[in-house]
Amino acid sequence: MTEQSIDQLIDHEERIAIIGSPSSTSDISLDILGTAVNKKLVGEFGTFHFLQDGQSHYAMGQITEIQLRNTWLEDPTMRSLTRQRGQVNPISGVQDTHLGNMTISAVFCERNGRIEPSILGTVPQTGTEIHLVNDAILDRILSQYRHELFYLGNVYGSTPKLPMWFKHFGSGIGGAGEAYHIGIFGKTGSGKSVLAKMALLAYARSPDIGIFVIDPQGEFAKDARGDATPGTFNLNLRDILSQMEKPIIVTGIRDLILDTWDLFREVLYKSRFFQQLTIPPGENRNNAINEIMERRQTIHLTLETLHERDSLNRILNFLQRPEVLLAIYPSQQPRQRTHDKIDEYLHDPQRLDELYTNYWLPICQLFRERPNAERVMSLVFRTFNTPNNVKPIVIVDLSAQQTEEENVLRDETIQFIILKRLIDAIKRSGVDAYQHNQTLNGLVILDEAHRFAPAGTQDDKYLEKVRSTLINASFETRKYGLGWMFISQTLSSIDKKIVSQLRIYLFGFGLGLGSEFVALSELVGKDTESLKLYQSFCDPHSSFDAESRKYSFMTSGPISPLSFQGTPLFFTVFNRPEEFLSVNHLVEESPDQTSQPSTETMTPDQ
Repeated sequence: MTEQSIDQLIDHEERIAIIGSPSSTSDISLDILGTAVNKKLVGEFGTFHFLQDGQSHYAMGQITEIQLRNTWLEDPTMRSLTRQRGQVNPISGVQDTHLGNMTISAVFCERNGRIEPSILGTVPQTGTEIHLVNDAILDRILSQYRHELFYLGNVYGSTPKLPMWFKHFGSGIGGAGEAYHIGIFGKTGSGKSVLAKMALLAYARSPDIGIFVIDPQGEFAKDARGDATPGTFNLNLRDILSQMEKPIIVTGIRDLILDTWDLFREVLYKSRFFQQLTIPPGENRNNAINEIMERRQTIHLTLETLHERDSLNRILNFLQRPEVLLAIYPSQQPRQRTHDKIDEYLHDPQRLDELYTNYWLPICQLFRERPNAERVMSLVFRTFNTPNNVKPIVIVDLSAQQTEEENVLRDETIQFIILKRLIDAIKRSGVDAYQHNQTLNGLVILDEAHRFAPAGTQDDKYLEKVRSTLINASFETRKYGLGWMFISQTLSSIDKKIVSQLRIYLFGFGLGLGSEFVALSELVGKDTESLKLYQSFCDPHSSFDAESRKYSFMTSGPISPLSFQGTPLFFTVFNRPEEFLSVNHLVEESPDQTSQPSTETMTPDQ
């Protein structure tokens, strides 16, 4: 069977409007045909054929607004008559005209049998027909790139699937040739986390890209273990990635071996160990830690042996020395208090055992070589620098329930300390690769980014360190072939320096009011029609039931072959995982069926 031409496919699709006046190369005015005035047109994708420089061109764009005009009824006299009679025959309804606005997002040129990107360098004549776009038209135009396309959902308010591409950051087939950063924003319940997992699977198709997920709430880790909450959009990452033959590693705080004295200093300060010795936070506690750090070789301390009982004894005896207590406290009374408290522990084996078990060992366990645990730098290395043909996906679960000793490690600051170490290790890996004329070809996904990179300088020194490190990473790591995906509930409260470095934006429901809308407007610019369409998004949780929920997004940036004009696109995410997996050919059989997992879970209790 002969493949139909693009013109034939367009002619067979419904005609909804013609180009009207005034129109420009960015916004096309539409005169809606009488046969289409009762159709839902806002959000629909339209296309028209025109000649430019003697070549066939096809322009596509989304209809962002429909207006009703009746110039007769706009006259003050007719308005008065309408107010009295309600309708004025034969003017009311009969003389109505429906006008539309279509924002052009992509233009293609057919040259020598090939489809190439182009621009709208002229405005076609009035009367040029506008047809609806369907999947067949998109498949035909993008047939050369079919193997690179990925689908997250349908065109907003319509049926065609919106083609997207998620290219790895290396060169060659399916590669973008450079790294870029991505931002996913939306209120809680807007679908951003599910969208991020779908995007993760899109990147996971490439064996060349390593993916590192920093998961503060444990949501990604839960799906990767195959125990997602029933009744939600259940993407069982474990089974899906197993069938894709993409290795996945899930690890928690207990399974990371922290490997620097600076980390030990930070963790020790925030723990409750010194509280048991009556050394308060602030200058006194810093003095105590400084004394330990400066004399650690003298008292034979190593990171590998910190967990041993004898290390605690040596530290307690060291802190009891008069010259050390003098360095900690300027006055006699607190020196004596701490001396007596340490003495109590040293002369009471039971209390000493409690101090060791409850307050010292949980700290030192993080620095101890132990089964099923791995050094931070080693974990980062085998994510991005592995010599294997397929780079893995690594998910680091930083959620509080992963800690064994909540009384010591539950403090949010521990998350900040470990997160900073992870980021530093990732940057170090990028620098090493760059110095050897290589690139990482990696993606880091950071959930709850607004918690770790809030706008403005922070009073909490640990949070400020993380924020500054993330800002620097957003500026520096692209040249290493390392991109970031920031997921946040807010747009206005995340640091603007990070937002300015993003190349692709995905905006879900919840940013249409107040400071959030101001921040959104600054990014979209003067495209008021797109902002109006975004504000028409419905709250997904206002639907009658879970099955009818619609999670809509506005996207900006080079995420789709239909968005190279730089204009926003709108789509509705698939609300059934089976449809998403089937359309993108991610599994050969139903994800509900049992498959052999290739997940490597490093947490001992799994």
